[in-house]
Amino acid sequence: MKTMYNKEKLDKIVSQHLGKAGDGTVVKPYVTPDKVDPSLLVPVPRVLNRDIYNIDEDNLPFVGYDTWNCYEVSFLLDNGFPVSGVVKIVYTSDSECIVESKSLKLYLNSFNMASFGEFKDSAISKVQLKISDDLSKALDCQVQACFHYYTDNDLPQPAVLGHFVRLENIVNVEETSFDHYNEDPKILERAPMLGFMPFQVTSNALRSNCRVTNQPDWGDVYIHIDGADCVTPESLMQYIVSMRKENHFHEEISECIYKRLYDMLTPEELFVSCLYTRRGGIDINPTRATDLSTLYKYGGGIVDVTNFCTKTARQ
Repeated sequence: MKTMYNKEKLDKIVSQHLGKAGDGTVVKPYVTPDKVDPSLLVPVPRVLNRDIYNIDEDNLPFVGYDTWNCYEVSFLLDNGFPVSGVVKIVYTSDSECIVESKSLKLYLNSFNMASFGEFKDSAISKVQLKISDDLSKALDCQVQACFHYYTDNDLPQPAVLGHFVRLENIVNVEETSFDHYNEDPKILERAPMLGFMPFQVTSNALRSNCRVTNQPDWGDVYIHIDGADCVTPESLMQYIVSMRKENHFHEEISECIYKRLYDMLTPEELFVSCLYTRRGGIDINPTRATDLSTLYKYGGGIVDVTNFCTKTARQ
């Protein structure tokens, strides 16, 4: 079956820097190289994660971006001084591949002992360009990278804009049954849209598991629906909780939630963003929407590479 074939192919790809996917073992000791090594980057074809949801690569039902905040990035000036900062990386969801997160971490570590010039500002520009070029070549798409050095002085805008209500405040979670811990679209229940305001909710109950190591990934999900119908808050809360034992990449979780809602409701506007907490010095924030106007209206802070956006409490 295609699903089993995809799993075997994915396991082979993502285990290049780790042991067998899921067991958390290390293939070999890792030593930080003294020069930048783009060969460490491992691209993973998106199609291997999309087949199961009937997402057509040639006719995507969404637009979107993947945003990566990398907090452990450093390089040297010619005098040996280490310049440290946060690198924000953004690329579109229609790229053929994503980058495997462990490989990105190892690649960024390869900057640690590399010198990029005498002056800080020009060296930062070189590092930004190098990261952008290397990732663009590895993923065969245009990748934006911005090195945020003076983050304490930045005036960030919120990651997500809008009037998102916490699901936990409108669902009686103590009296609602939660007994599904694997994703199932049948959990979702359609309901008519009430009033003139769109359905905007958020929850920090999102937990899935790493596709590679099986370690838990924690996140906050933001969902905006505008159209004739939406879903009941209770069923959406149950559906989010059902991700708890799923083993997927962050991008796949976001696209799964989006596609299930899109297929059920055919909404005029749909926005789904999963802001995951950092692990290994990196947090990953995939955002999907029906169109660019909707995406920028609610997720402009996430996808703007120059914006060091505010974080959720757990990020």
